[in-house]
Amino acid sequence: LEELGFITCECTQVGELSAVLDGQTPDLVVVGLSAGGIEAAAILEALVARTFEGKVLLLGHRDSLMVAAVQELGEQLGIAMLPTLATPFDNAGLRNSVTTLLPIEAPNPVIDAAEAMSAGWLELWYQPKFNTHTLQLCGAEALIRVRHPTWGVVPPAYFLPHKGDPYLRVLSDFVIGRAIEDWRNFVAQHRGIEIAINLPITFFQDPELVASLCRQMPDHPAFEGLIIEIDAADVVRNLDLAKAVARQLRFSNIAISIDDLGSEWPSLVGLRDFPFVEVKVDRQFIAGCADDRLRQTVCRQILDLADGFGARTVAEGVETRADFFTVREMGFDLVQGFLFAKPMTAQKFALTTLRHPVTMP
Repeated sequence: LEELGFITCECTQVGELSAVLDGQTPDLVVVGLSAGGIEAAAILEALVARTFEGKVLLLGHRDSLMVAAVQELGEQLGIAMLPTLATPFDNAGLRNSVTTLLPIEAPNPVIDAAEAMSAGWLELWYQPKFNTHTLQLCGAEALIRVRHPTWGVVPPAYFLPHKGDPYLRVLSDFVIGRAIEDWRNFVAQHRGIEIAINLPITFFQDPELVASLCRQMPDHPAFEGLIIEIDAADVVRNLDLAKAVARQLRFSNIAISIDDLGSEWPSLVGLRDFPFVEVKVDRQFIAGCADDRLRQTVCRQILDLADGFGARTVAEGVETRADFFTVREMGFDLVQGFLFAKPMTAQKFALTTLRHPVTMP
Protein backbone atom coordinates (compact mmCIF):
# COMPACT_ATOMS: atom_id res chain seq x y z
CA LEU A 1 0.00 0.00 0.00
CA GLU A 2 2.84 2.39 0.76
CA GLU A 3 4.38 1.67 -2.62
CA LEU A 4 1.06 2.64 -4.16
CA GLY A 5 1.20 6.02 -2.41
CA PHE A 6 -0.81 5.39 0.76
CA ILE A 7 0.29 6.62 4.17
CA THR A 8 -0.48 3.68 6.43
CA CYS A 9 -1.31 3.20 10.09
CA GLU A 10 -1.78 -0.18 11.77
CA CYS A 11 -4.39 -0.90 14.44
CA THR A 12 -4.82 -4.20 16.24
CA GLN A 13 -7.91 -3.37 18.31
CA VAL A 14 -11.12 -1.40 17.92
CA GLY A 15 -9.94 1.06 20.54
CA GLU A 16 -6.85 1.90 18.53
CA LEU A 17 -8.97 2.43 15.44
CA SER A 18 -11.30 4.76 17.34
CA ALA A 19 -8.35 6.83 18.51
CA VAL A 20 -7.08 7.13 14.93
CA LEU A 21 -10.51 8.15 13.64
CA ASP A 22 -10.71 10.88 16.28
CA GLY A 23 -7.74 12.63 14.74
CA GLN A 24 -7.67 11.51 11.10
CA THR A 25 -10.02 10.90 8.18
CA PRO A 26 -8.58 7.88 6.33
CA ASP A 27 -9.63 7.07 2.79
CA LEU A 28 -9.35 3.33 3.29
CA VAL A 29 -9.71 0.86 6.16
CA VAL A 30 -8.43 -2.66 5.52
CA VAL A 31 -9.90 -5.39 7.72
CA GLY A 32 -8.29 -8.81 7.81
CA LEU A 33 -10.61 -11.69 8.69
CA SER A 34 -8.07 -14.49 8.90
CA ALA A 35 -8.90 -14.96 12.58
CA GLY A 36 -12.55 -15.64 11.86
CA GLY A 37 -13.86 -12.09 11.89
CA ILE A 38 -13.10 -11.26 15.51
CA GLU A 39 -14.24 -7.69 16.27
CA ALA A 40 -15.25 -7.14 12.64
CA ALA A 41 -18.75 -5.98 13.57
CA ALA A 42 -17.35 -3.64 16.23
CA ILE A 43 -14.96 -2.18 13.66
CA LEU A 44 -17.80 -1.41 11.27
CA GLU A 45 -19.91 0.08 14.06
CA ALA A 46 -17.00 2.33 15.07
CA LEU A 47 -16.76 3.58 11.50
CA VAL A 48 -20.49 4.31 11.37
CA ALA A 49 -20.38 6.13 14.72
CA ARG A 50 -17.81 8.56 13.31
CA THR A 51 -19.61 9.01 9.97
CA PHE A 52 -16.71 7.39 8.11
CA GLU A 53 -16.80 8.49 4.45
CA GLY A 54 -13.99 6.35 3.11
CA LYS A 55 -14.03 2.78 1.85
CA VAL A 56 -13.54 -0.57 3.56
CA LEU A 57 -11.65 -3.51 2.06
CA LEU A 58 -12.06 -6.96 3.58
CA LEU A 59 -9.32 -9.57 3.29
CA GLY A 60 -10.35 -13.17 3.72
CA HIS A 61 -10.86 -16.60 2.21
CA ARG A 62 -12.99 -16.56 -0.92
CA ASP A 63 -15.50 -19.14 0.39
CA SER A 64 -15.64 -17.93 4.00
CA LEU A 65 -19.15 -17.49 5.38
CA MET A 66 -17.79 -14.97 7.88
CA VAL A 67 -16.35 -12.81 5.12
CA ALA A 68 -19.65 -12.83 3.27
CA ALA A 69 -21.53 -11.94 6.46
CA VAL A 70 -19.24 -9.01 7.31
CA GLN A 71 -19.43 -7.74 3.73
CA GLU A 72 -23.23 -7.83 3.88
CA LEU A 73 -23.28 -6.14 7.30
CA GLY A 74 -21.12 -3.29 6.05
CA GLU A 75 -23.41 -2.70 3.10
CA GLN A 76 -26.46 -2.72 5.39
CA LEU A 77 -24.79 -0.09 7.60
CA GLY A 78 -24.28 2.14 4.58
CA ILE A 79 -20.49 1.78 4.43
CA ALA A 80 -18.81 1.90 1.03
CA MET A 81 -17.52 -1.66 0.86
CA LEU A 82 -14.99 -2.57 -1.82
CA PRO A 83 -15.23 -6.08 -3.28
CA THR A 84 -13.59 -8.55 -0.92
CA LEU A 85 -9.95 -9.29 -1.72
CA ALA A 86 -9.61 -13.06 -1.53
CA THR A 87 -6.50 -14.50 0.09
CA PRO A 88 -3.90 -15.30 -1.02
CA PHE A 89 -3.37 -12.34 -3.34
CA ASP A 90 -0.46 -10.63 -5.11
CA ASN A 91 0.53 -7.01 -5.65
CA ALA A 92 -1.53 -6.76 -8.82
CA GLY A 93 -4.62 -8.04 -7.04
CA LEU A 94 -4.23 -5.49 -4.26
CA ARG A 95 -3.71 -2.68 -6.74
CA ASN A 96 -6.82 -3.64 -8.68
CA SER A 97 -8.85 -3.69 -5.46
CA VAL A 98 -7.94 -0.12 -4.50
CA THR A 99 -7.55 1.34 -7.99
CA THR A 100 -10.37 3.86 -7.45
CA LEU A 101 -8.45 5.38 -4.53
CA LEU A 102 -5.07 5.68 -6.23
CA PRO A 103 -3.69 9.13 -7.03
CA ILE A 104 -4.01 10.35 -10.57
CA GLU A 105 -0.91 9.23 -12.42
CA ALA A 106 0.97 11.57 -14.68
CA PRO A 107 2.92 9.92 -17.51
CA ASN A 108 5.97 12.11 -16.93
CA PRO A 109 5.52 14.18 -13.77
CA VAL A 110 8.03 16.97 -13.30
CA ILE A 111 8.32 18.24 -9.75
CA ASP A 112 10.29 21.26 -8.66
CA ALA A 113 12.77 20.18 -6.00
CA ALA A 114 12.45 23.48 -4.13
CA GLU A 115 8.68 23.09 -4.00
CA ALA A 116 8.99 19.51 -2.76
CA MET A 117 11.33 20.66 -0.01
CA SER A 118 9.22 23.58 1.17
CA ALA A 119 5.98 21.54 1.03
CA GLY A 120 7.45 18.74 3.14
CA TRP A 121 6.97 16.08 0.46
CA LEU A 122 10.49 14.63 0.74
CA GLU A 123 11.07 11.29 2.43
CA LEU A 124 13.89 8.77 2.77
CA TRP A 125 13.09 5.15 1.99
CA TYR A 126 15.41 2.29 2.87
CA GLN A 127 16.43 -0.79 0.91
CA PRO A 128 18.22 -3.43 3.00
CA LYS A 129 21.53 -5.08 2.14
CA PHE A 130 22.13 -8.68 3.23
CA ASN A 131 25.09 -10.99 3.65
CA THR A 132 25.01 -13.37 0.69
CA HIS A 133 25.84 -16.45 2.78
CA THR A 134 24.02 -15.88 6.08
CA LEU A 135 21.27 -13.52 4.84
CA GLN A 136 22.00 -11.42 7.91
CA LEU A 137 20.99 -7.77 7.62
CA CYS A 138 24.19 -5.79 7.07
CA GLY A 139 22.94 -2.32 6.25
CA ALA A 140 20.48 -0.26 4.24
CA GLU A 141 20.68 2.27 1.44
CA ALA A 142 18.67 5.46 1.93
CA LEU A 143 16.81 6.52 -1.21
CA ILE A 144 15.06 9.85 -1.59
CA ARG A 145 11.39 9.92 -2.59
CA VAL A 146 8.67 12.54 -3.01
CA ARG A 147 5.16 11.85 -1.75
CA HIS A 148 3.16 14.14 -4.03
CA PRO A 149 -0.45 14.89 -2.99
CA THR A 150 -1.70 14.12 -6.51
CA TRP A 151 0.79 11.70 -8.04
CA GLY A 152 1.60 9.69 -4.94
CA VAL A 153 5.15 8.42 -4.36
CA VAL A 154 7.41 9.74 -7.11
CA PRO A 155 10.92 8.36 -7.82
CA PRO A 156 13.89 10.76 -7.93
CA ALA A 157 14.15 10.77 -11.73
CA TYR A 158 11.24 13.22 -11.82
CA PHE A 159 12.46 15.75 -9.28
CA LEU A 160 16.23 15.59 -8.75
CA PRO A 161 17.99 18.64 -10.24
CA HIS A 162 20.91 18.26 -12.63
CA LYS A 163 24.38 17.73 -11.20
CA GLY A 164 25.31 21.36 -11.81
CA ASP A 165 22.20 22.75 -10.12
CA PRO A 166 23.06 24.50 -6.81
CA TYR A 167 19.84 23.16 -5.30
CA LEU A 168 21.31 19.66 -5.41
CA ARG A 169 23.36 20.67 -2.38
CA VAL A 170 20.22 21.60 -0.49
CA LEU A 171 18.80 18.15 -1.19
CA SER A 172 22.10 16.61 -0.11
CA ASP A 173 21.85 18.44 3.23
CA PHE A 174 18.32 17.08 3.63
CA VAL A 175 19.45 13.51 2.93
CA ILE A 176 22.28 13.74 5.45
CA GLY A 177 20.14 15.24 8.19
CA ARG A 178 17.20 12.89 7.70
CA ALA A 179 19.41 9.80 7.50
CA ILE A 180 21.10 10.67 10.80
CA GLU A 181 17.72 11.40 12.39
CA ASP A 182 16.36 8.05 11.15
CA TRP A 183 19.45 6.27 12.47
CA ARG A 184 18.87 7.76 15.91
CA ASN A 185 15.27 6.55 15.80
CA PHE A 186 16.36 3.07 14.70
CA VAL A 187 18.87 2.70 17.51
CA ALA A 188 16.44 4.09 20.11
CA GLN A 189 13.59 1.78 19.09
CA HIS A 190 15.41 -1.33 17.89
CA ARG A 191 19.14 -1.32 17.14
CA GLY A 192 21.81 0.43 15.16
CA ILE A 193 22.24 -0.22 11.47
CA GLU A 194 24.83 0.85 8.91
CA ILE A 195 23.20 3.40 6.61
CA ALA A 196 24.39 4.37 3.14
CA ILE A 197 23.40 7.59 1.41
CA ASN A 198 24.01 8.87 -2.12
CA LEU A 199 25.81 12.18 -2.64
CA PRO A 200 27.07 13.82 -5.85
CA ILE A 201 30.80 14.30 -6.33
CA THR A 202 30.19 18.06 -6.59
CA PHE A 203 29.20 18.06 -2.91
CA PHE A 204 32.81 17.33 -1.96
CA GLN A 205 34.20 20.26 -3.92
CA ASP A 206 33.09 22.56 -1.10
CA PRO A 207 35.24 22.17 2.06
CA GLU A 208 32.54 23.79 4.21
CA LEU A 209 29.98 21.18 3.17
CA VAL A 210 32.43 18.39 3.94
CA ALA A 211 33.17 19.88 7.35
CA SER A 212 29.44 20.19 8.05
CA LEU A 213 28.95 16.55 7.07
CA CYS A 214 31.61 15.43 9.54
CA ARG A 215 30.12 17.49 12.37
CA GLN A 216 26.76 15.75 11.99
CA MET A 217 28.06 12.26 12.70
CA PRO A 218 26.54 10.82 15.91
CA ASP A 219 28.75 10.52 18.96
CA HIS A 220 27.17 7.24 19.99
CA PRO A 221 28.76 3.87 20.83
CA ALA A 222 26.34 2.06 18.52
CA PHE A 223 27.25 4.21 15.50
CA GLU A 224 29.28 2.00 13.15
CA GLY A 225 29.78 4.68 10.55
CA LEU A 226 28.12 6.21 7.51
CA ILE A 227 28.59 4.94 3.96
CA ILE A 228 28.47 7.51 1.16
CA GLU A 229 27.82 6.10 -2.29
CA ILE A 230 29.24 8.05 -5.23
CA ASP A 231 28.45 7.15 -8.82
CA ALA A 232 31.28 5.17 -10.43
CA ALA A 233 31.43 7.41 -13.49
CA ASP A 234 31.90 10.47 -11.26
CA VAL A 235 34.59 8.71 -9.25
CA VAL A 236 36.54 7.83 -12.38
CA ARG A 237 36.25 11.36 -13.79
CA ASN A 238 37.27 12.92 -10.46
CA LEU A 239 39.51 10.18 -9.11
CA ASP A 240 42.00 12.40 -7.27
CA LEU A 241 39.20 14.29 -5.50
CA ALA A 242 37.35 11.07 -4.62
CA LYS A 243 40.48 9.48 -3.17
CA ALA A 244 41.38 12.57 -1.16
CA VAL A 245 37.86 12.83 0.26
CA ALA A 246 37.80 9.13 1.15
CA ARG A 247 41.06 9.45 3.06
CA GLN A 248 39.84 12.58 4.86
CA LEU A 249 36.41 11.24 5.84
CA ARG A 250 37.68 7.99 7.37
CA PHE A 251 38.76 10.02 10.43
CA SER A 252 35.10 10.99 10.95
CA ASN A 253 33.82 7.41 10.70
CA ILE A 254 32.61 7.97 7.13
CA ALA A 255 33.50 5.68 4.23
CA ILE A 256 33.09 5.96 0.47
CA SER A 257 31.42 3.33 -1.71
CA ILE A 258 31.74 3.25 -5.50
CA ASP A 259 28.18 2.92 -6.78
CA ASP A 260 26.95 1.37 -10.04
CA LEU A 261 30.35 0.18 -11.20
CA GLY A 262 30.31 -1.54 -14.57
CA SER A 263 32.22 -0.76 -17.73
CA GLU A 264 34.34 1.81 -15.84
CA TRP A 265 36.16 -0.86 -13.82
CA PRO A 266 39.36 -0.94 -15.99
CA SER A 267 40.03 2.69 -14.99
CA LEU A 268 40.58 1.51 -11.40
CA VAL A 269 43.12 -1.17 -12.27
CA GLY A 270 46.64 -0.50 -11.12
CA LEU A 271 45.87 2.12 -8.48
CA ARG A 272 48.54 2.40 -5.83
CA ASP A 273 45.99 3.02 -3.12
CA PHE A 274 42.28 2.33 -2.96
CA PRO A 275 40.67 4.19 -0.01
CA PHE A 276 37.16 3.00 -0.88
CA VAL A 277 35.55 0.39 1.37
CA GLU A 278 32.89 -0.92 -0.98
CA VAL A 279 32.21 -1.59 -4.65
CA LYS A 280 28.62 -1.96 -5.87
CA VAL A 281 28.24 -3.67 -9.23
CA ASP A 282 25.67 -2.08 -11.51
CA ARG A 283 22.38 -3.94 -11.86
CA GLN A 284 22.83 -4.21 -15.64
CA PHE A 285 25.57 -6.76 -14.96
CA ILE A 286 23.63 -8.54 -12.20
CA ALA A 287 20.16 -8.90 -13.72
CA GLY A 288 20.17 -12.07 -15.81
CA CYS A 289 23.75 -13.00 -14.88
CA ALA A 290 22.71 -16.58 -14.14
CA ASP A 291 22.32 -17.21 -17.87
CA ASP A 292 24.84 -14.75 -19.26
CA ARG A 293 28.53 -15.61 -19.28
CA LEU A 294 29.54 -12.10 -20.41
CA ARG A 295 27.89 -10.57 -17.36
CA GLN A 296 29.54 -13.18 -15.15
CA THR A 297 32.93 -12.36 -16.68
CA VAL A 298 32.56 -8.65 -15.90
CA CYS A 299 31.41 -9.45 -12.37
CA ARG A 300 34.37 -11.75 -11.73
CA GLN A 301 36.82 -9.12 -12.99
CA ILE A 302 35.33 -6.54 -10.64
CA LEU A 303 35.38 -9.04 -7.78
CA ASP A 304 39.06 -9.73 -8.38
CA LEU A 305 39.75 -5.98 -8.47
CA ALA A 306 37.89 -5.36 -5.21
CA ASP A 307 39.47 -8.36 -3.53
CA GLY A 308 42.92 -7.09 -4.39
CA PHE A 309 42.15 -3.82 -2.63
CA GLY A 310 40.35 -5.42 0.32
CA ALA A 311 37.01 -3.79 -0.50
CA ARG A 312 33.70 -5.57 0.01
CA THR A 313 31.36 -6.10 -2.93
CA VAL A 314 27.62 -5.63 -3.34
CA ALA A 315 25.45 -7.14 -6.09
CA GLU A 316 22.74 -4.63 -6.95
CA GLY A 317 19.37 -5.41 -8.48
CA VAL A 318 19.03 -9.10 -7.58
CA GLU A 319 15.48 -10.05 -8.52
CA THR A 320 15.55 -13.81 -9.13
CA ARG A 321 16.69 -16.84 -7.16
CA ALA A 322 18.91 -17.93 -10.04
CA ASP A 323 20.77 -14.61 -10.05
CA PHE A 324 21.12 -14.73 -6.26
CA PHE A 325 22.69 -18.18 -6.28
CA THR A 326 25.00 -17.07 -9.09
CA VAL A 327 26.29 -13.95 -7.32
CA ARG A 328 26.73 -15.96 -4.13
CA GLU A 329 28.76 -18.59 -5.98
CA MET A 330 30.88 -15.88 -7.61
CA GLY A 331 31.79 -14.51 -4.19
CA PHE A 332 29.85 -11.28 -3.67
CA ASP A 333 29.82 -10.21 -0.02
CA LEU A 334 26.43 -8.47 0.06
CA VAL A 335 23.26 -8.56 -1.97
CA GLN A 336 20.58 -5.94 -2.55
CA GLY A 337 17.44 -6.20 -4.65
CA PHE A 338 13.73 -6.81 -5.01
CA LEU A 339 14.12 -10.55 -4.42
CA PHE A 340 14.63 -9.78 -0.73
CA ALA A 341 13.14 -6.32 -0.20
CA LYS A 342 11.99 -3.29 -2.11
CA PRO A 343 12.73 0.21 -0.79
CA MET A 344 10.37 0.99 2.09
CA THR A 345 9.55 3.86 4.40
CA ALA A 346 11.67 4.33 7.49
CA GLN A 347 8.72 3.29 9.65
CA LYS A 348 8.17 0.06 7.75
CA PHE A 349 11.90 -0.69 7.71
CA ALA A 350 12.03 -0.34 11.48
CA LEU A 351 8.90 -2.40 12.12
CA THR A 352 9.74 -5.26 9.76
CA THR A 353 13.34 -5.61 8.64
CA LEU A 354 15.00 -4.49 11.87
CA ARG A 355 12.73 -6.76 13.91
CA HIS A 356 12.74 -9.97 11.92
CA PRO A 357 15.44 -11.95 10.10
CA VAL A 358 15.09 -12.32 6.34
CA THR A 359 14.12 -15.67 4.83
CA MET A 360 14.85 -16.85 1.32
CA PRO A 361 11.79 -16.09 -0.86
